[in-house]
Parts: sequence; structure tokens; C-alpha cells
Amino acid sequence: MRVSLATSAGRAGRPNEDFVGAVPGAVVLLDGAGIPGAEALCSHGVAWYTRRLGGTLLGHLSRDDGQDLAAILATAIGEVAAEHADTCAIADPASPQATVALVRAHRGRLDHLLLADSFLILDQARSGPLVITDEREVVARRDCAAPLDGVAPGTPDYDRVRASCVTALRARRNKPGGYWIAKDDRRAAREAVTGSSSLTDLNGVALVSNGASRIVNPYGLTDWPGVLELLRASGPAGVITRVRQAEAQAPDAQVPDDATVAHCTHLRH
Repeated sequence: MRVSLATSAGRAGRPNEDFVGAVPGAVVLLDGAGIPGAEALCSHGVAWYTRRLGGTLLGHLSRDDGQDLAAILATAIGEVAAEHADTCAIADPASPQATVALVRAHRGRLDHLLLADSFLILDQARSGPLVITDEREVVARRDCAAPLDGVAPGTPDYDRVRASCVTALRARRNKPGGYWIAKDDRRAAREAVTGSSSLTDLNGVALVSNGASRIVNPYGLTDWPGVLELLRASGPAGVITRVRQAEAQAPDAQVPDDATVAHCTHLRH
């Protein structure tokens, strides 16, 4: 497997809360959730959490023993939680957490796992790209934000309703009927989106963080087949460059987010 990686912090002077890394046959991408107040709950911070969890996952994947990916993630979540459970309020809903995307080539197949809203693009040899994501957080966020419809931004009513929406969303985190993310509870790993494909059916695979996926939505600079074409031509850094250009040029652009992409090719060699 040939792997190209790129990551970029969203804002200067702030740590990149994404993580990406690879070992022979496997790639891990994490998107840390920079929730306000997390540093008061955990002295280590979100970037520390993603690096510790990402490194732990790579350590387990390097053993190449074919263990179930959800089991590997559960073990890694538990190990990192144990590292700071005595010093940090890790059970608080706003404590450090991260989305997880990982792939592993093993015995002629590509296994994948997704937890929360990163993206996996399978470059299928006989058809167009298959895009896989875990939509539960997006759905929960949309449902919880519904009371804001029709409320004028910048008003006291808006601030009050928005605060209640944030509380409602946090209450759905790692709960049945809500959404799941890597945090302190290893049971979240059992809720991950998983699957497997024959390596003979794939030309490659890309892992894309939420910040890098902005090239498709909301900026609409290209579609998912176009992302694969850009990866072939310019690599992961080319995708991130296009996102940063859009952020700089759009008058109503979103606050820049950390952006990370991994592109894997030559899966069968």
C-alpha cells in the first residue's frame, strides 16, 4: 500500500486537533472535537487526546493480527481513558473526543471503520466512488438546531435558544438514538460503521476529515469523483489548498477548520 498524507491546522497559533498516521497496511485519521471548555476539564487538551488515541490505534494495527477493528478501537479508547481518568473529568460531555476513520488491508480485503462524521472514499475499479460516512451526528445536530429556525441571530432569544440546543446535542452524545464518538467509553466502538471490500475491486481509498470535506460541501468546488481526480493529480495537499483558497475568498466563509486527507493506492502490491 502506498500512502500519501497531509494535514493543516485551521488557524495559526492553535494546535492541529486532527491526527493522521500509517503503518504497513493500515491508516488512521482522527478529527478532534474542539469543544469550548474542554481544556478546563482535561489539562492535556484535545490535540493530546487525538495524538494519544491515534498512536495507540497504530500500535495495535501494526501487529497485523486481523483482530476486529471495532475491538481494536474499544481497546485503544479504554487505554487512553485510563491514562488520564485520575486527573481529568473525562466523563463530562465536553471532555476531549474525536471522530475515527481507519482502514486496514488484510488477507486480500480492505476493512474499514468510521465513527462520527469523517469520510471514506472507496475508489472502486468497476464503478464510481463509494462515499461512506457516519451521518448520525449530522442528523442529531440538525434536529437539535431546529428550534433556532426563525429566531433572529444576535438577539438574547437566539443566544438562549442556541445554548439549549447545545445542551440537547451533548445529551445525545454516546447515547442510543443519538450519535457516537471516541471519548472515554469503549462501548462507543461497537456502534461504529464498519465494512470490508475485496482489494481486487479497489483502485484506492481516501480518508477525509470534516474540515477537508468542505471542498464538496459547503463550497461545492468539486464532487467526490473530482476529489479523487484531484488526489491523483495533486495529492492530499492539493485538496487542502483548494479548501483554504475557498475559505479565504468566500465573504461568508465558515471559520477555518483543521483539514486532513490520506490517500492510499497500490493496495494489491
